[in-house]
Amino acid sequence: MGTSIRVELWHEDPLMGEAAMAAVMEEMHRIDRAMSPFKPESELSRLNREGAKAPVPVSEEMFELIARSIGFSKLSEGAFDITFASVGCMFDYRKGIKPTAEKIAAALPGIDYRHIRLDRRQRTIEFARDNVQIDLGGIAKGYAVDNCVALLKSRGVKEALVMAGGDSRVLGDKRGRPWMIGIRDPRLKDAVVAMIPLVDAAISTSGDYERYFEMDGVRYHHILDPRTGLSATGARSVTIVGPDATTTEGISKSVFIMGPERGIRFAESLAGIDAVVIDGDGKMHYTAGLCRESSQHTQRKTEA
Repeated sequence: MGTSIRVELWHEDPLMGEAAMAAVMEEMHRIDRAMSPFKPESELSRLNREGAKAPVPVSEEMFELIARSIGFSKLSEGAFDITFASVGCMFDYRKGIKPTAEKIAAALPGIDYRHIRLDRRQRTIEFARDNVQIDLGGIAKGYAVDNCVALLKSRGVKEALVMAGGDSRVLGDKRGRPWMIGIRDPRLKDAVVAMIPLVDAAISTSGDYERYFEMDGVRYHHILDPRTGLSATGARSVTIVGPDATTTEGISKSVFIMGPERGIRFAESLAGIDAVVIDGDGKMHYTAGLCRESSQHTQRKTEA
């Protein structure tokens, strides 16, 4: 998945705790083998190669995750769209390579989640046109985190943190206190702009600093606006708090592409979701729920 993995947990039996951590890492590698667009042998790569030619039989896991991705696309009115890869595959952020405007214009019609045709009865996926590519990078890490938390629960773990890059989920609390998850400053690598207390919740941050390069004063990053095929503007980072990491990751990408004002309104329309958006000028925006929690926390400290 091209990211760092962190696991922290408590278990009365050290050997069982070590085994649980090893199982988490194996599950992360398993999902990466299936869903990486960079591994030619992965199930996702096979779908990208064959999807425009004929319906492709896929695993139940792949089918359901793509179906859920389309659900986020519908919910966000197209802001979240895994077919962004139809253009995104032409960027190389490590080498600082971007496609020409002509190439983007030619590939842009391939970006539309409605090009993905699902046949639940046959459990196949087909693309409605040529040159469609999908990338699960906006949801697969959150899905992997959720799978690993479920795996830890099944092994009797009651307090844990699982983190894959910007996507985290906490199980229970941290020995009687909330887990404190920091939101990093988008422009200062080692600085934190806010701390979020969490118990039995998930948090995802999407930022323009994760994979990017700069050219002629423009920052080209990996979160592409499906309407333009170019890096979304208006936000530096978006953090979403919610019940599970698959949801928070999908919503974080959606809000990032929508921008601060529309994105905050969108997040506030969703039950159990809160958001922190750092806009293009570095100003922080919160959903009303987080503002209330912050105010109550301050009041409790004053009373104490």
